[in-house]
Amino acid sequence: MKIYTKTGDQGETSLFAGGRVPKAHVRIEAFGAVDELNAFLGLVVHHCSSSDLKSRLLRVQGELFQVGADLATPMEAKTNYIVRLGLEPVTQLETEIDEWQMLLPSLTSFILPGGSQAGAVLHIARTICRRAERRVVALAQDEAINPHVLTYLNRLGDWLFVLARLVNHRQNEPESPWQAPSATETT
Repeated sequence: MKIYTKTGDQGETSLFAGGRVPKAHVRIEAFGAVDELNAFLGLVVHHCSSSDLKSRLLRVQGELFQVGADLATPMEAKTNYIVRLGLEPVTQLETEIDEWQMLLPSLTSFILPGGSQAGAVLHIARTICRRAERRVVALAQDEAINPHVLTYLNRLGDWLFVLARLVNHRQNEPESPWQAPSATETT
């Protein structure tokens, strides 16, 4: 299988189930941001030393491929090879968030992103996820999309935040609370 097709040399790309759009199209931006998140999660997996967490991250990477395919296929497209994302992956993320939060101290303030190397890259992944979510929101303003995709990305951002906290907790990395400046410091 050839990697290059030369069909995108003029700045257009094909969607699943047919049709071509400019590479700067909001749909391409949306699933491109999801692809970026997925690639970055590959780095997160590399830094993850826990086999149970690594397997969950790999599951999420697979789900993100499904999200990308869903976004690359307009809702009106007639295809039998795209399986649209359902609510089950969202429910799984929520179950894991709840499970992990029971192991963590309650938050009493905002925390600064960071901690261990794995925790820090998870915080970066969270911000990439939020950007992907914003790109999908922009797409949803122009075109119909699978609403479960937005729910999934929203919950995934929460999942990545809690996972960063869990990883730091397991590695005995203290959280750094954000200190709001006092009124006298800002004048």
